[in-house]
Amino acid sequence: MHDRKQKMSTAQNPEEFYKKLKEQLYDTTIWPAEYLYKFIVPSDKQKIETIESLFDNLGAVINTTESKNGKYTSVSINVPMKSPEAVIQKYKDVADKVEGVISL
Repeated sequence: MHDRKQKMSTAQNPEEFYKKLKEQLYDTTIWPAEYLYKFIVPSDKQKIETIESLFDNLGAVINTTESKNGKYTSVSINVPMKSPEAVIQKYKDVADKVEGVISL
């Protein structure tokens, strides 16, 4: 499992973020490997289900935790991935399909 120390912010160039992440993943991990995704999303059942559906049939272990005030939900997904490119594609899929998601 790999612990990322970067967080994608809305002000950051997504392609630059993905490029750095790809380099970091190749430098620190032997592939294929387990990867831990973490997302924060407004507590909306549809948005959470959309994220979960993007990891269907991949052997993912998914945990959700609602924030103290119930406004946001943390979605952690531990899943075997084949390569850094596959990891990044999932980030892009989630960002494209889930409005308001924050990738950690």
